[in-house]
Amino acid sequence: MGMMSTKTLENIMNERPPPPAPWERFPFLKRYYGGLRTLTPRNLNAPEYPTDNITFIQKEEKGKRAIPESTPLGVYSQFKAETPGVVECFLDAEDRIGVPDIFTYTGIPQGFPEPVMGSSHELGLSDSICLDRYGRLGPYGFGYSRNKGGTGAGVEGEREGADIVWAKESPIDYSKINWHDAQTRCFEKNKHRFSVKDVDLVEPWKSMPAKRDSESLGINADSTPSLDSLSRRTRTAIVIRTWWDYDYIPETNMYLRSLISELPLLTGGEYQVHFLIHVKDDNAPIWADPDTYNRVLENALPAEFRGMGTLWSERQMNLIYGGLPESNYRNLPVHGVYRSTHMPLQYFAQKHPEYDYFWNWEMDVRYTGHWYMLFEAVRKWAKKQPRKGLWERNERFYVPEVHGTWDDFKHMARVQSEMPDQPASSKWANLGPNGAQRPDPRIDKPIWGPLAPDDVGNFHSDPVPPTTYEKDHYEWGIDEEADLITFNPMFDPDRTDWILADDVTGYNNTPGFLPPRRTAIITASRMSRRLLESMHNETTFHQHTMFSEMWPASCALHHGLKAVYVPHPVYIDRMWPVQDLAKVMNNGKNHAVGGARTTVFGDSLQHNLLGVTWHYNTGFAPNLWKRWLGYKVNGDGGEEEEIAMEGRMCLPPMLLHPVKDMQLVIEGRREGE
Repeated sequence: MGMMSTKTLENIMNERPPPPAPWERFPFLKRYYGGLRTLTPRNLNAPEYPTDNITFIQKEEKGKRAIPESTPLGVYSQFKAETPGVVECFLDAEDRIGVPDIFTYTGIPQGFPEPVMGSSHELGLSDSICLDRYGRLGPYGFGYSRNKGGTGAGVEGEREGADIVWAKESPIDYSKINWHDAQTRCFEKNKHRFSVKDVDLVEPWKSMPAKRDSESLGINADSTPSLDSLSRRTRTAIVIRTWWDYDYIPETNMYLRSLISELPLLTGGEYQVHFLIHVKDDNAPIWADPDTYNRVLENALPAEFRGMGTLWSERQMNLIYGGLPESNYRNLPVHGVYRSTHMPLQYFAQKHPEYDYFWNWEMDVRYTGHWYMLFEAVRKWAKKQPRKGLWERNERFYVPEVHGTWDDFKHMARVQSEMPDQPASSKWANLGPNGAQRPDPRIDKPIWGPLAPDDVGNFHSDPVPPTTYEKDHYEWGIDEEADLITFNPMFDPDRTDWILADDVTGYNNTPGFLPPRRTAIITASRMSRRLLESMHNETTFHQHTMFSEMWPASCALHHGLKAVYVPHPVYIDRMWPVQDLAKVMNNGKNHAVGGARTTVFGDSLQHNLLGVTWHYNTGFAPNLWKRWLGYKVNGDGGEEEEIAMEGRMCLPPMLLHPVKDMQLVIEGRREGE
């Protein structure tokens, strides 16, 4: 062996792996996996975390308690009582199959942890119920055979008490359902409740419309009641982002069925689900030939969802938004889906004036509760937020155990944002070119109205503050619908090590002169028509855009639009010391999330988010969902453990992301297969 080879081998042998992150030493929490036999009222629960009050269930009690009976949630009855003029919708043309109800249990498993960030109580969401897999997914095909129109999953295993889901209503045969037709019938029945706007109906392969053929469905819109004396409702599109060869597996289809049932059909057309489908082959002649467009569109969706899709391509975006400077940031095109996810949504909004709001939604989001209850709670909470201090609150995680009530948190955010302070743990938060610490020249001023760079002008739709910041008594913004709603804080990416902070196109990008920016990780969010039109106009007429997760919040910042981070309940998988967690999550400039290299969303510290239920690459969310479905994860859980121990898992309503490629064990085949 030569001298060089020997030296190299010695260096390799002397190298030591980096030490584990501090959070890896914290023990895993166990009571997320508690079962139905341990249900206890929420007010009597002794949570395993964050109070460190660990409750052990005596072994002699395990397996002896009967599983209590679940009950229907009854969301439609409540909605109908609160909504004048709504006409009930059905899944079938004969009006025999109503919108299915999901089933819940009162209480939660004994010892179930509290969310470490966010709050169900603050948002007005129920935290006193939980759902097992049959109550949540049984109405959408889980737990019965494919011959009956189900998925064939969950037919065997721990099923005690599950059959109550179908005791009054037979299982739905989803092989006979077409969701486009169901949505269309529903809207036509309720058209009197909305301000119907003209829709651009030129060639479908050019205009991006979804299929509209209510006349072919035999709908008589004139038979619906008049609503002249009642206020008309707004409409919201749920735009699901997918691609042309996406693999729609049974678990995915149940997720989509729940969205359509619990939003468009339950609300009588206040929501509408669309699929915005990325055609990854720019050479496919979908824009030159309508037959090709229709063939590609038909092949891109399962039969039950056909008619709900819209195709787009990166070449199309290049044509529509021409003139953008091409920086090839990270060797990727500016019109590509990674850097400019919202371009097709901007154009979609231009072609769909019938909608006032647009949820940009993803295929890998799951919710253990009812979609309507979540979306309405989020909308109402955002609507009542005052503008004063809003951007400052948006920049921080809310940790109730540390921050106290929401009013306490509001006061804290105001005080912290006015302090010219660097985080105590951040020696390298603001390093100079030679590694020397330098003072931060930025002075935090409350954001009040537009905060725009010199090369951004005002649009006619930009709001004007009614008074000064000092004279406002937390009044401006109350009862104003939010232009942007996100599920993660909107942090300042400036001087962070978030790797996409400088992906800014068309603005002055001289170092030190980049425009003010805000970023919300994960693009699942609600945008108003006003915001999407501002984004469209900036891109079309001023050649401005930014990276996907930075563009909506930054455009809202520049034009003074109302943006709200909603502190939904987020759970964590390990027993973090809560004070330490709060410091890690809000470890940026002035104890916000961003503005310094110590941001938890940066490249060096984002590993701290691997154990939460809502992040772009967390491992906890998919593992929790899989265990809840009754499968083993890392040797734990599964059918035998459920039967022998506490029964099926029961989770309170929580958002999970990402959940991908969740393969179910399918029993049997459909006749004829």
